[in-house]
Amino acid sequence: MNDAEKTIVELRDVHLAFGDNEILSGVNLAIPERGRVVILGQSGGGKSTMLRLILGILKPTSGGVLFKGHDITGMKRRRLNQMRQRMGMVYQYSALISSLSVRDNLSLPLEELTRKTRAEIDKAVDEKLAMVGMTEARDKMPSELSGGMRKRIGLARGIIMDPQLILYDEPSAGLDPVTSSVINELIISLSDAIGATSIIVTHEMESAFKIATHMAMLFQGRIIASDTPENFKSSTDPVVAQFISGDTIGPINEGTAKP
Repeated sequence: MNDAEKTIVELRDVHLAFGDNEILSGVNLAIPERGRVVILGQSGGGKSTMLRLILGILKPTSGGVLFKGHDITGMKRRRLNQMRQRMGMVYQYSALISSLSVRDNLSLPLEELTRKTRAEIDKAVDEKLAMVGMTEARDKMPSELSGGMRKRIGLARGIIMDPQLILYDEPSAGLDPVTSSVINELIISLSDAIGATSIIVTHEMESAFKIATHMAMLFQGRIIASDTPENFKSSTDPVVAQFISGDTIGPINEGTAKP
C-alpha cells in the first residue's frame, strides 16, 4: 500500500488462541480503502477467522482490530452494531434463511436496522437484485435456486445496506468455472458501483488474480507477504511461490517459512 492510500481496516499485532491452539500469532495487515484485497493461505490457517475478527464476532487474545481508525475490540455492543452496519458479509454457502423468500432475505436487515419505509425497502431490494442480474428471482424461495443463483442472492444481500466494507468468504467455492467467472466479475463491479472496500478469502488462484488489487499471504499465523498481484506472481518468497504454483515440494509441506 502506498502512502497516498487511506486505510479502512488495520490489524495490529493480532494474536488469537483457543486454549493451547494458537491460530494467529502476530498478524499485521493494513487494508487500503476501496481496494479489493485477497487473503491467501492454507485451509484452516485462520483466514476466515480474520474476517470474524474484523466483524467483531471474535475478539483477539491480544492486539488491535481497527475499522476506520476505531479499535472495535473493546467496543460496547451498541457501538459495535453501528460499525457492523457499515460492513457486508458474503458467506461461502450463501447462508440464506430457507423459510424466507429472496425478497424477505434481502429485506430483513433493512427492516431490523433502519427506519426505511416499505416502499424504500422494496426499491433497495429491487435495485440490488438488478445489480446481480436476479430481478426475476425476487419471489422465489432459496430451495428453488441453483447454487450459482444463491451465490448471486448472497452478493445482493451483502450489499443491501450499501456497506463501506464487504467481506467475502470463499465466494466462488463449489461453482463451475463459468459461474465462478460470473461471480468474480460481480465482485469487481459491485465494489466499484457502491465504492466499497472488499476483503476476499479464497483458495482459487485464478479468481484471486482476477479480483485482487492487493494480496496478502497468511502462513503459520502471520502475514508473510503483502503486495500487488503482479509482485506476488514474481515473488521469490518460497512459501508464496509454492502456494501460487501448487507444487507439492516446498516449505509449506515442511511447515517452515522464511524468517
